[in-house]
Amino acid sequence: MSGPPDGQGRAPRSTPPTITQRHTRPGIDGGGAAPGDYRAAWYAAHLAMAVVDRDGRVTDANPALRELLGTDLAGLLARGAAELAGLREDPVLWSEYREVLLGERRQLSCTRRLEPAGGGRARWAEVRIEPLPDGGEGFLLTLVDVSERRELQARLRHLQMHDSVTRLPNRSLFFERLAAALRQAAGTGDGTGRIGLCYLDLDGFKAINDTLGHRVGDRLLGAVAQRLTECAAPGGHLVARLGGDEFALLVEDSRGTEQLCELARTVLAALQRPFDVGGQRLSVSASIGLVERPAAETHATWLMQAADTTLYWAKADGKARWTLFDPERNAHRMTRQALSSTLRPAVEREEFVLEYQPLVGLVDGVVRGVEALVRWEHPRFGRLSPNRFISLAEENGAIVPLGRWVLETACRQARHWMLAHPRAPLLVSVNVAVRQVWDSDLVADVGAILGRTGLPPDLLQLELTESAVMGSAGRPLEALQQLSDMGVAIAIDDFGTGYSNLAYLSRLPVSTLKLDGSFVRGFRPEEPANPADETIVEALVELAHRLGLTVTAECVESAEQAERLARIGCDTGQGWFYSRALPAEQISAMIGGYATAVGGS
Repeated sequence: MSGPPDGQGRAPRSTPPTITQRHTRPGIDGGGAAPGDYRAAWYAAHLAMAVVDRDGRVTDANPALRELLGTDLAGLLARGAAELAGLREDPVLWSEYREVLLGERRQLSCTRRLEPAGGGRARWAEVRIEPLPDGGEGFLLTLVDVSERRELQARLRHLQMHDSVTRLPNRSLFFERLAAALRQAAGTGDGTGRIGLCYLDLDGFKAINDTLGHRVGDRLLGAVAQRLTECAAPGGHLVARLGGDEFALLVEDSRGTEQLCELARTVLAALQRPFDVGGQRLSVSASIGLVERPAAETHATWLMQAADTTLYWAKADGKARWTLFDPERNAHRMTRQALSSTLRPAVEREEFVLEYQPLVGLVDGVVRGVEALVRWEHPRFGRLSPNRFISLAEENGAIVPLGRWVLETACRQARHWMLAHPRAPLLVSVNVAVRQVWDSDLVADVGAILGRTGLPPDLLQLELTESAVMGSAGRPLEALQQLSDMGVAIAIDDFGTGYSNLAYLSRLPVSTLKLDGSFVRGFRPEEPANPADETIVEALVELAHRLGLTVTAECVESAEQAERLARIGCDTGQGWFYSRALPAEQISAMIGGYATAVGGS
C-alpha cells in the first residue's frame, strides 16, 4: 500500500505552526490564558503528547514527551512518529498506523517498548494516535508511561507461574512452555522436530512428609528441585514442579531417546545421594516415565497421558528406575481399559457364551461331568478366553453379575442334559471368584438359581482357588459350609500352587481337589523323568482319599499321562487328551459313552 513515508526521503516543506501558535488568539500575548488558549495545559500536562502532520512527522511535542524519551524538542522534530513510538518493528501496527494517516482508520492504540534516545532504562507506553480534536490539520500522538504497571504485572505473573516452595515453574507455566515448544518443533520445515519429556515422582516422599512434617518435606522438595535444575542446566531443559512430589523435565529439540535416557540416568544418580535437611540425613529415590516423540505427531494432552502411564509402569516395575514409553505395552493397557469399561454392559447385552470341558473317569474313560468355561464374543476383539477378562471383572466388580449369568446358564444346561439323559446325569462345575462371596450373597444366589432351573444341588460343583479356600474364615467359610449343607459340591481349583496348610483341609467343606497342571506336565514322556513329581502326586492323592475327597488331574494331554495318573489313584482327568472346551451340543453326544480325543476351539 502506498502512503506517507513518515517524514523521511522528502524535502522539508514550510514549517507548520506549532500547537501554541495555532491556538494563540490575535491581540493576546503568548502567555495568556484566555478561553481557547491551550498553551498552559500543553506545557503543564503530565500526559506525553505530540502533534504529527499527515506525513507522519512530529511538528511539536510537550515537555512530558521530551522527558519520557530523554531528548529535547529538536531531537523529536528530527524523528518520525512511527520511529519514536516503535511502530515500524511490527508489520501489523505499521500498516494500521499508515491507515490512520491516510484517513482510512479512525485511530490506533497499542502498547510499545520505548528506547530513550540518550540511553538508560527502556520504558513501556500505551501509544494512541488519532486526528486532532479541534478538526485541525494533523494528528495527536499520546504516550502513557505504563512501565511500573508492566513491572507489577510481570512480578505477579512470576508469582502466579512459579511454585512458592521450590521456585520452579509450576504446572501452568510448564503447559504454556510445552504448548509453545510443540508449536515451534512442529513448525520446522522438514517436520523432523522432536520433543522429549521426563516425568518423575519421588518414591517414599509421603512417608517423610507424614513422619517428619510438611516443613521438612518442603525443604526436601526444594533440595530435590536444586539437583534437578543442576541436571538440566547443561542442556538448558525446563524443570517444573507439577504438584505434590511430581516434577517434569522438558527436552525441547530432542535428539532422540538416548539423550532422554541419559538425562534420566543422570537424574537418578543425583537423587540417590542423601540429602541433608535441617541436620537430618534423608534418602529418596524417583520413578521416571520417559516419552520421546516427533512433535508433529503429538499434542500436549497425549504427551502427558503417555508420560503418566509410563511413570506408572516404572513404579509397578519396582520403583527407583526409569521406563521408556512402549507403544505396544500401551496398546495392551488401552485394550484392558476398553475391556474393563465394557464388561458390565456386555453382560446385559449377553455377549458371553459358555463352553464345556469334560471331566473324565481315568479308569473307565466315562464322562462324569463338565467344567463350564466362559467366552466373550467381543464385537471388536472377537472371541476372548477367560484369562483376557476375568481378572478385570474381579477388579471392577463385574464378576458378580457375570458370575450369576455363568452359574444360571450352566445350571440350565445341566438340567437340560439331565432330562435328556436321566441315566447318566452330568455334574457341572462352575468357577467362583472370592469376590463373589464378599460382594454378593452367594448362598442366596445359588439357591435361587437352583430353584429357577430345577437342577438338583448334587449336580452342581463350585470351584474356588486354593488361596481363596485355604484362607477362608468368617463370611467365606460360612458361605462354603452353607452351600455344602445345601448339597452343592465344593472343589479346590489349581491345588498345589499355593502355600497350603494341609491339615486345614479336614476342617473345610471340600469334596474335590483339582491338581494343578504343573504336576501333570511332569508326567509327559518327553520330559526328563523326575521321581519326586510322581511321589508328590501320589502323596497328595493318598491324603485326599484319606480325607474322603476325590482328585481331578488337570491338563492331561497324553495317554501316558492318563495311565500314570490312573495308576497313582487319581479319580478323574481333564485336558486336551480327552477334549478341549466344546459347545453344549457336542457334549451331548459324549454323554453316557467313552470320551475320545476330539478337536475343538
